[in-house]
Amino acid sequence: DACSRTWIRGLRAFEALRAENRHDPYLTALVALAHIDIGWAWRGAEGHDAAPQANQRRCAAHFDRAAALLDPLVNVCRDSPFLKAAHCALFAGRAAGAQRVADEFGVLIDLAPGNHRHMRTLGTHMLPRWSGSYAALELEARRTASRTAETWGAGGYTWVYFDAIAIDDQACARVDSRFFLDGLKDIVKANPSQEMINLLAAYCTVSLRKSLGQTLQADLPRLKIAEAANWLIRDHLTELHPLVWAHAAEGFDNSARIRSVSRFAARGHAGALAAIAGQFREEIEGGQKIAFTDRGLQFSLA
Repeated sequence: DACSRTWIRGLRAFEALRAENRHDPYLTALVALAHIDIGWAWRGAEGHDAAPQANQRRCAAHFDRAAALLDPLVNVCRDSPFLKAAHCALFAGRAAGAQRVADEFGVLIDLAPGNHRHMRTLGTHMLPRWSGSYAALELEARRTASRTAETWGAGGYTWVYFDAIAIDDQACARVDSRFFLDGLKDIVKANPSQEMINLLAAYCTVSLRKSLGQTLQADLPRLKIAEAANWLIRDHLTELHPLVWAHAAEGFDNSARIRSVSRFAARGHAGALAAIAGQFREEIEGGQKIAFTDRGLQFSLA
């Protein structure tokens, strides 16, 4: 709850600590990010324009405070991915042209090419509902694939479109699904960790399918990409990360209100098992059991 007295007291204490160490740019950025998080809480899942006016004012006030803290650090940001990311986070609360947003995120991505979150955020900012256009989204996806090829192969294209096509039908209708799938394979080659496999599998089985049925033009690429869940789960999944699946069910919405982490994780666990059961329906109906091993999912007769 953004009105929580404990939260407000904590923020005031954080501000007081920064005042005692006002020359520490990292502490200043941490306080600014706390304000941005509270701004997001006031903004709500439906977006700033859909929030009540009182909430819009509170959201704007926290983003204004974050900007006041971060703007003096512009020159310091040049060599620090953390500080640059904090500065780019301000774009969620202030108007800016597509070119400026793309240029700023381009600098951030160059500083930390291994961090896929920056590329995903760039993609959402390139949507028309934020700062860009569908043409800008495609351009930045291809530019990002080029600038991060050594790290991700074609994966930069996939990361920029990752959240954009999950929330925007027109973006999904326009995506180069072959390029996206090539990038998905390159991402697994670059980072075959179970955290990554869970993220990609949950995305394909849960996030993408939530918007099916809206438009035919978007459904075709969605279904084509969602089919990647088959090889992701069969060939690479060896353990479950329930919170990843639960977050996927919320559309990776950072404004989602979670009352109980344990119940949230339990929902994610149930959703993951349902998705896996769907992938292995024929085997299960044939009387086989599925078990996780360090070599992947294995089958045995029931």
